[in-house]
Amino acid sequence: MGKLYVVPTPIGNLEDMTLRAIRVLKEVDVILAEDTRTTSVLLRHYEISKKLWAYHKFNEHKAVESLVNQLQTGQDMALVSDAGTPSISDPGFLLVRACVESGVEVECLPGPTALIPAIVNSGFPSDKFCFEGFLPQKKGRQKRLQELALEERTLVMYESPFRLVKLLQEIAEYFGTERQVTVSRELTKFFEETLRGTASELVEQLKDRTIKGEIVVVIRGKE
Repeated sequence: MGKLYVVPTPIGNLEDMTLRAIRVLKEVDVILAEDTRTTSVLLRHYEISKKLWAYHKFNEHKAVESLVNQLQTGQDMALVSDAGTPSISDPGFLLVRACVESGVEVECLPGPTALIPAIVNSGFPSDKFCFEGFLPQKKGRQKRLQELALEERTLVMYESPFRLVKLLQEIAEYFGTERQVTVSRELTKFFEETLRGTASELVEQLKDRTIKGEIVVVIRGKE
């Protein structure tokens, strides 16, 4: 019986790769990558030469059964995403669940994920928090915002840079104009930035800017 390793990869700075993650990627038979081109850059940097198979949101439903079968024949595989920890707002959940149900051992390595540095940087209470991931783009979005406005724990969300201003406008509308928010972008990279203020203040700061990079929005809980 083979084993599935879930391997976090750096969210920006390649120095955040752990020694254990490098060793595992060198030892497995196959690496499952969300984007083989992105992962190839990482592997070349650490002089890792392994089979790379594409595993992403467009093929994961079809691929799961075949991958589990190959794991059961004795192949060890590592699952990586473009950045961060697989299954956290990235492909991975379906394969991990199928492995658990089929008796294939799964081992998840600790490592980078954008939500933790963002919530610590925010200065908001971090002993308890609610990770929301990406909000629904259309159906159910308004209802979910109304529910989250009542949440007393610190809230963490991911958002596309193209929809960030819209999200901040919605936070001001549903959570109130004085609710404190931080926006972290390009975490661990050269242009890392965390902006702080009310949602309305951040809209004014960002509405005329071209925003790039991965975005993490942290919202102080309702008092």
